[in-house]
Amino acid sequence: MAVSVDPKALVEGERPIFNTSYGKLMMWFFLVTDAFTFSSLLISYGTHRIRSVTSGVPWAKPEEVFTHFPVLHELFHIDAPLAFVGLMTFILIISSVTMVLAVEAGHRKSKKEVEKWMIWTIVGGAAFLACQAYEWYHFIHGTEQGAMINGVLVHGANLKVNEYGPQAFADFFFFVTGFHGTHVFSGVVINIIIYFNTALGTYEKRGHYEMVEKVGLYWHFVDLVWVFVFTLFYLI
Repeated sequence: MAVSVDPKALVEGERPIFNTSYGKLMMWFFLVTDAFTFSSLLISYGTHRIRSVTSGVPWAKPEEVFTHFPVLHELFHIDAPLAFVGLMTFILIISSVTMVLAVEAGHRKSKKEVEKWMIWTIVGGAAFLACQAYEWYHFIHGTEQGAMINGVLVHGANLKVNEYGPQAFADFFFFVTGFHGTHVFSGVVINIIIYFNTALGTYEKRGHYEMVEKVGLYWHFVDLVWVFVFTLFYLI
């Protein structure tokens, strides 16, 4: 017996596969492959760090590197080790909460609430990126004292020199946090698109807010990855 398939249902992700839509299933596939990429980077970082320490090369100490906090540093010259990155983590977690609320509102088809919580999620993502830019600036700029490397006074860090410790620390830091920041930036852009689609009534016409839920999966993934980045680069 021939089985008829509605092409429209396949395109719009309305045909259930393993009790989920095609669209959400593809998002899960993407997140799994992206998780492998981040895992490879973090495992490489951990392996290189262990190898450096066991060979007698001291690693950079996060509490001595990330000490700047806005206003406290600029006006009062007060160091607050890891306080700023703690704030960054808090902002990203709160944005994940607002995304949950947006998804929940979408299930109830509450257009105004979806708009409200999507705006707050966008604000949270943008604030995180601004914080990361501030952190990168001070990491690159370095301290006033600097450090002597091969007889040369060096300030800050880049892909060639690192005032704070092994060059590999700076290389991994820029690449991994930059890669994660790119994900956050992409998420903010997509969230803005979802917000305007919501405001224009696109999902009201479709009869569901599944796109909000799919983007929510991506945003939660970005938040989860940051927990591992935060742990390996800042806490350990």
